[in-house]
Amino acid sequence: MKNLIKSLILLALVVSCSPEEQGVKSLNSVATDYVKLGLEIGEYDPAFVDAYYGPDSLKFTGDKRDSLPKEDFLNRVSAMKIDLAKISISKESSDEEKLRSTWMISQLTAFDRRIKIASGEFGTFDEEAEDLFGVKIPTYDSTHFIALIAELDAALPGEGTLDQRKDALVSKFTIPEDRIDTVFKVAIEAARKITQERFDLPEGETFTLEYVRDKTWSGYNWYQGDYTSLIQINLDRPILVDRVIDLACHEGYPGHHVYNMMLEKNLYVDKGWVEISLYPLFSPMSLIAEGSANYGIEMAFPGESYNKFAKEVLLPLAGLDTTGADAYFEYIGLKSKLNYARNEAARGIINGTMTEADYTHWLEDFAMINSSVPFIKAYRSYMVNYNYGKDLVKNYVENQVESQASSDDDRWKAFDKLLSNPVIPKELLEE
Repeated sequence: MKNLIKSLILLALVVSCSPEEQGVKSLNSVATDYVKLGLEIGEYDPAFVDAYYGPDSLKFTGDKRDSLPKEDFLNRVSAMKIDLAKISISKESSDEEKLRSTWMISQLTAFDRRIKIASGEFGTFDEEAEDLFGVKIPTYDSTHFIALIAELDAALPGEGTLDQRKDALVSKFTIPEDRIDTVFKVAIEAARKITQERFDLPEGETFTLEYVRDKTWSGYNWYQGDYTSLIQINLDRPILVDRVIDLACHEGYPGHHVYNMMLEKNLYVDKGWVEISLYPLFSPMSLIAEGSANYGIEMAFPGESYNKFAKEVLLPLAGLDTTGADAYFEYIGLKSKLNYARNEAARGIINGTMTEADYTHWLEDFAMINSSVPFIKAYRSYMVNYNYGKDLVKNYVENQVESQASSDDDRWKAFDKLLSNPVIPKELLEE
């Protein structure tokens, strides 16, 4: 990102000798153009805009072309980057304006890559992930996962193959469908109460919970603006007790619902930063959003409190026996170490080094999950945000506190800072 900004600054300097002579375009004007472009791209790429809560006047009202106007969009991205680079070096720019400019440049790099993808111009897994989400993704070979599977195999109780023992254990902690709504509502309210004790949430914030089918994802938060969300849960997949807690936190509190609210309240409403009103799904924002939503599970239910809440509240509410729960949660903890196997499977599919059959076998062998080829085809490298994003957010928060013995208040303050400010993912690496 630093090299990119340096290149843009050099290009901006070629235009004229000094920032004052360049006729620097106002930041809010560029930010408005940024939002307009994002909304127009969304007319051609339905997955591009995850949320928008700005004025209707910025929405695209022109005549839609027969196909995505790739070159026009790319030229507009390039022009905006140059305008933002000029602002970032202007003596007249405040630190806040420079921060906003740098953040939008990183977002526009993702625009550039997504425009190409939507036009059928694909890169490698690593090229796409770095441009879209702002970080280089670590690579793991099969030996890494073989060692983890051996650890899991040794810990899983019972008789039979690893898959047989896993299935026998998991079946005991699947929430009956007629109890799912009750269990979810209790879990979300518990996560909400914990978050309210730490954050000053906007007055009137709320969400609607819906259950859907025939989706490539297990849960989704559709942020509506005005501090409201629509949270959807996919019932096509078995809902396990740990998944209830995870989705309650990830989609709700202190996850996506809270992240979007904090940005809307602190940056859009209080400061008038128009660019924040647009959340492009395939952008560095998603690495922060998904990473903080996954780490938010640990923030809300740290250590043994996670298992305790499941055993003492959710399992009885679901009418399930708690016998074997400790072994189940040990299994869940070990299985979470396999999350990076999904990245390698996606890398293989996108780079053409795996067939769909190879991909399916890889996930079954090294991630202990069934194939999700439709997700990969739709979202490509997006899954890196869930695992690598979480690790970056966790490291950032822990590095902000003085020591491991620091109070929970210190961690929540660091977490609040992350959710309430424009963050470029590589800054988390620097931290």
